[in-house]
Amino acid sequence: MAERSVRDQGFEALVAEHGPMLRRIAGSYEANPEVRRELEQDILLAVWRALPSWRGEAPIRAFLARVAHNRAVTHVSREAAAPRRSPLDEAIPSDDPSPHDRVEADDLRERLADAVRALPLALRQPASLTLEGFSPADIAGMLGLNANTVSIRLTRARAELRTLMNPEGQP
Repeated sequence: MAERSVRDQGFEALVAEHGPMLRRIAGSYEANPEVRRELEQDILLAVWRALPSWRGEAPIRAFLARVAHNRAVTHVSREAAAPRRSPLDEAIPSDDPSPHDRVEADDLRERLADAVRALPLALRQPASLTLEGFSPADIAGMLGLNANTVSIRLTRARAELRTLMNPEGQP
């Protein structure tokens, strides 16, 4: 019983530190807030189950992101319906911008999330991991690809995101 308590505390500490990243990863795959919360719970369960297999070969943050992405890919493969659209969670911390700045930032964030969700899965994975601050080498390790493949996919994802974000070709 004491061993489980120590494991629970360690898991709670990981969720406290890396939970926002896991929620953002879930958000990059699911637009519907209710379904996204379910995906977040599925990701946490997957992390809980996968933690005993972590051997420390990669940083825990990268391990958690890989588990989250794998679970999200499974989620996407099970979804047969067209992508649903909704704004990102507004619980993102801010420095109290003006209402106008907040609306612009929210609109940009929503458009970027929509654009990332519209990418093909092969481009969505490296794009969302890049947005989380991972390097191409880190992403290559997480996705089981070589760094050159990741760089090519990132270049294609950036080009596609530019097109999706500026459909009329305006700067």
